[in-house]
Amino acid sequence: MNPIGFFDSGVGGTSIWKEVVQLLPFENSIYLSDSRNAPYGEKPIQEIVALSKKNTEKLIAMGCKIVVVACNTATTNAIQILRDTYPIPIIGIEPAIKPAALKSKTKSIGILATKGTLSSELFHKTSELYSENIAITEVIGNGLVALIEEGKQNSEEIKISLRRLLKPMLDAKIDYLVLGCSHYPYLLPVLTELLPEQVTIIDSGEAVARQTKNVLEDHELRSSNKEISQHLLYSNSNPAVLGNLINAENHSNWKVEYLDF
Repeated sequence: MNPIGFFDSGVGGTSIWKEVVQLLPFENSIYLSDSRNAPYGEKPIQEIVALSKKNTEKLIAMGCKIVVVACNTATTNAIQILRDTYPIPIIGIEPAIKPAALKSKTKSIGILATKGTLSSELFHKTSELYSENIAITEVIGNGLVALIEEGKQNSEEIKISLRRLLKPMLDAKIDYLVLGCSHYPYLLPVLTELLPEQVTIIDSGEAVARQTKNVLEDHELRSSNKEISQHLLYSNSNPAVLGNLINAENHSNWKVEYLDF
């Protein structure tokens, strides 16, 4: 049974991977954590595109029937090139600006994302589409990805950074915070602690999972197998951080290993 392929600039895309695995329990998967090159958000566009193509080609070579780009920066800078280059369906992930803008009562929302996402053409088009009568406070999450890659998502260092990053959003009276990086859902416990109750945190995980299901069905690629699925997760840096983040030791059908790619 051909697997669903995933890649991210590191471990953060597992937040997307978990949503897809939960929605599609009989699909096998392969996940590539390109932690050696993390974070993508601070790299030039040409390098982001090259890394995205490298990862996509590796997943195709491993037999994947569809690829989920579980990285906001890679999606906003490379998704159209990937779709134009490769013959299999490519799913992207974008910040959930639309639902936040439509639901906001204060007409003020915040977006926490990487520099690479916030400066991309695709992000600006999406933002302009839904920003009429909405104030959007954009903040670059400098240093957050690196700390999560080190397994420090609950550290005091993270809390200090987030207090500083959230201040302009709170000053703007936001009632929705959009997480524009697939690493950031791993900050939910700390964000919930630091934010007022009236601020709702929103990310793209569930929407990406539903889109993956729809595309599989549209292309008649959905698995008809009802056996326990197998999941292979590879890191080209530190597989221990990846394994700990997803609690791999509690799942016999999840294998986490080092892979040089």
